[in-house]
Formats: sequence, C-alpha cells, structure tokens
Amino acid sequence: MAKAKTPGRRQMGAKPQTVPAVQTVTVDSAPPKKKTSLPQFASQVRAEARKIVWPSRKETWITSVMVFIMVLIATLFFWIVDSGLTFLSQIILAIGQ
Repeated sequence: MAKAKTPGRRQMGAKPQTVPAVQTVTVDSAPPKKKTSLPQFASQVRAEARKIVWPSRKETWITSVMVFIMVLIATLFFWIVDSGLTFLSQIILAIGQ
C-alpha cells in the first residue's frame, strides 16, 4: 500500500521552494469623521435609551436570590478549604517540634 503524500514534507530529491519577496502595501488613511453636534448627540442618546429593556421586579428578585446563594456556596467552599489547609499545616509544623 502506498503512503499518502502529506503537505509540508519534502520528498527526497525535491528542490526547496523559494519565498517571494515581501511587498510593501500602503493604506490610505480614512477620511476624518464628521463631528456630531450636541443636539444630534442628545437625540441619539435618547433613541438608544428607548431600546433598553429593564428586568421586571420578579426577575430582579430571582437574580438577587441566586447571587446570595452563590455567595453562600463560595463562602462555605473557601471556609472548608481554609480549615483543611490550617489543619494540615498544624500537623506538618507539629512534626518538627
């Protein structure tokens, strides 16, 4: 069975490929943006503010409770890890006495 040719490997007796010369590309700078007037800016801000969808009271309550639960879980986790490391360090230090 013949081996499949894999790209990137040179065959025996194959000539090395030459890399073409690097060409420099110039990029034209973009034209300066037109400045927005203060009244136009204010109207754009009001238009974007109308798109905001605020969470309901129920969604806010549920999210707050979930955050509180996650804080309690994290507190419990770190208290257990801290207690375990304290216990281990006391055992290790007691060996040296």
